Amino acid sequence: MKETMKAALKTREGEFEIQEVDRPKLAGPDWVLARVKVSGICGTDLRHWHEENPDLECKIMGHELAGEVLEVGPDVTHVKPGDRVVIETVLGDDTCDWCRVQQYNLCPHLYEVRMKTVSQAFATYLAGPAKKFYKLPDNISYEEATLLDTFSVGLHAIQLSGLKLNDKVVVIGAGPIGLGQLQLAKICGADVLITDLVDSALDLARELGADEVVNTKSASAYDKIMEFTQGRGADVTFECAGGPSMTKTLPEATTFTRRGGKVLVVGGFDAGKTAIELDWQQVQMSEIKIIPSASYAFWDIYPEMQMCIDLVAKGKLNAKKLITHTFALDDINKAFETAQDKENTGAVFVALTV
Repeated sequence: MKETMKAALKTREGEFEIQEVDRPKLAGPDWVLARVKVSGICGTDLRHWHEENPDLECKIMGHELAGEVLEVGPDVTHVKPGDRVVIETVLGDDTCDWCRVQQYNLCPHLYEVRMKTVSQAFATYLAGPAKKFYKLPDNISYEEATLLDTFSVGLHAIQLSGLKLNDKVVVIGAGPIGLGQLQLAKICGADVLITDLVDSALDLARELGADEVVNTKSASAYDKIMEFTQGRGADVTFECAGGPSMTKTLPEATTFTRRGGKVLVVGGFDAGKTAIELDWQQVQMSEIKIIPSASYAFWDIYPEMQMCIDLVAKGKLNAKKLITHTFALDDINKAFETAQDKENTGAVFVALTV
């Protein structure tokens, strides 16, 4: 095996350069080395596209991936060379109070730890602790497996929401996170209305079971939601757009939600402070609960990644329909352009073969 590998390194200007870099090695007896087969582009990746960020310069990015095990340490027993795996990239420091109780998604050092190892999907090889490598059932392809991270984020938000049978749900944003959130809410027995700005994404939402869709460029989401909920508002609203749109979508989410309802903040914020004006009197007097949801980990005794593997394997979650484009790693910049220009390309989830 070569001591180097191909990787897409972030440039200062926010694009990528393909270079040869050192191949990762097993850092301990409980580590695994895998050959990356497919990785995916997520909304967080897109928010850093063409953004000048010296902290990311020459770094390997990407945190949605599946691959084949090549080498295992002597203490590894649950996977072996040749196994097909999905790699969970939520990795804490294993020393803090939150990691101790399997809430490692809340680890204070989460990003600095994960970016040194498992959160390096845009490369040929990846190494990390064996506990983050999950065997894939034969009926889940590598491409489908790259969406398991996305689905796990949505599942964690579902768990926090306490969603109940027959609840009326609004999902803001029909990207991969929102379409995963839609499917999970339907599994729970909810009626779901989803909003977006792109018709092709909303058409896909209908195929995946949405009861109502609203293009907010051409129709009033509020009016449609009030009609959908008999004038009460949603029991639960999931904000899944995130990023720069949050200053608009989070206040909207509180107006879409009924008195005593919940707003789940699933879409990600950018680093630093974000000023968002809310009608706090309305939120307080309506006892609307605003609940942040951060990535995923365990729920009770169950790993949320494994729960999503099971749901996809049983056909309860559809990953295949979300994959609209596939590019080779060498064409990563073109892949990012396609993912970003979704109104013209119809992109939902863009995969990279390595």
